[in-house]
Amino acid sequence: MEWIEKLNEAIGYMEEHLTDEIDYEQLGRIACCSSYHFQRMFTYMAGVSLSEYIRRRKMSLAAVDLQGKDVKIIDIAAKYGYHSPTAFNRAFQSVHGIAPSAVKSEGVSVKSFPPVSFKIIVKGVEEMNYRIETKEAFRIVGVSVPLQKEIEQNFMTIPSKWQEVSMDGTLQKLAAMMDAPPMGVLGVSACNDTESWRYYIAVPSTQEKANFEEYTVPAATWAIFPGEGTNISIQELERRIVTEWLPTSGYEYGDAPDVEVYLNPDPQNAKFEVWIPVVKKQI
Repeated sequence: MEWIEKLNEAIGYMEEHLTDEIDYEQLGRIACCSSYHFQRMFTYMAGVSLSEYIRRRKMSLAAVDLQGKDVKIIDIAAKYGYHSPTAFNRAFQSVHGIAPSAVKSEGVSVKSFPPVSFKIIVKGVEEMNYRIETKEAFRIVGVSVPLQKEIEQNFMTIPSKWQEVSMDGTLQKLAAMMDAPPMGVLGVSACNDTESWRYYIAVPSTQEKANFEEYTVPAATWAIFPGEGTNISIQELERRIVTEWLPTSGYEYGDAPDVEVYLNPDPQNAKFEVWIPVVKKQI
């Protein structure tokens, strides 16, 4: 239950700072994980991205403010962190479907988005296979792309990079360099709060990196979940790990990258493993 309590504490922090610039790293600290892992957990559990949730909450409160007398739209925009009236207007319309100025009219409908609250619902309908393994650090070589701090901005970048390396021969070159475990093509999300975030498409290798980049996956304990199917299947597995396994597992996120191991990288019939860095919860 402590894990869920931490998430709800983070929601409380957001509510207290809706008129400020919300610090994603502070949210991670409250939930005892990186800001990257917090965003993933939030998105899977709430069904909406963190940035979109914050936008909805701000615009929900802004609509109430605009119903008051003698209030200026520019002042309400500034209150919720929008220094450009155009940006505020765009955000308001995306949530309510009307311009801020229309709220002044009687009988106009706006939307209300109350704060979310998390709780555990034990399902237990479908089993999840996993194993816990502690591994030493290992070197990978490959290519990478920078990741944005708001993770939903990366949903186009990563698939596009996979398509690029599949089409230009890079994937075949990397596969030929693979000579160390885990024997698969890796997708590594290196996203801690002290360095720039990057996503690596790489293989474990002891060979010279040639024109490729190299990165060392740190030593860690991993919860490893096998799966198969399409790319949609791996997203569904990751969602189940966060929403079903992690809350009651006795573990929490560790300080290491997330790793996807593609044992058979055919996107329509993939065999893969999802590696989640974990540490045992302190009792």
